[in-house]
Amino acid sequence: MNENLPRTPIEPAGRALLTRLATVALGLALVSSCAAQRGLELPPLPDWNTRQNVLAAISEWAFTGRIGVSAGSEGFNGKLRWNQVNNGFSVTVSGPLGVGAIRISGDNGHVTVTDKDSQEVELTNPEVDLRAMYGWTIPVTSLRYWALGIPDPASPAVTEFGDDGQLVRLEQRNWQVSISQYREAGGQLMPRRITAVNGDARVRLVIDHWTFFNP
Repeated sequence: MNENLPRTPIEPAGRALLTRLATVALGLALVSSCAAQRGLELPPLPDWNTRQNVLAAISEWAFTGRIGVSAGSEGFNGKLRWNQVNNGFSVTVSGPLGVGAIRISGDNGHVTVTDKDSQEVELTNPEVDLRAMYGWTIPVTSLRYWALGIPDPASPAVTEFGDDGQLVRLEQRNWQVSISQYREAGGQLMPRRITAVNGDARVRLVIDHWTFFNP
């Protein structure tokens, strides 16, 4: 099928046009990628009830930040990335001394931890099991809500608010949670510095970047 037809050479002007088109296409792709990374804006959150309902209903979001964990004589400082899609979450924690990066993931009550050697273990009681395995723990099942600045709807909670109406303290599931700083993200004020304490277990979280994909 026309295998013997001579090929028409591309003139210099044609090459220049193709180069410009390729540059434009690359630029559009980069703009699209940046827009996707920025995510979507949150709707207005004028009062506490609206804030709880809207943030609890968000189906897809992510944040990156830094985490400090201590329990007894054990602890570490590292980086954390959290991805949430509906009821499923995936948390990557990097920096635990002697452990390396680990991934904690869960969906509908099933929680697993995957170590740096890709060994996966299912956790029946995540907070207790993590402490038994590593000497420290993270309240992963409720932290997804506390990071948003709202209580975990699955358990009773005692809340305290600041003069600006934002949640500053929370007691839930034997954890005392304080939010000492908020910062704008997705067009609304979102927690930036969070501390959660349960006995000798302490988790400090600094959220550097929020992304909301489907508010």
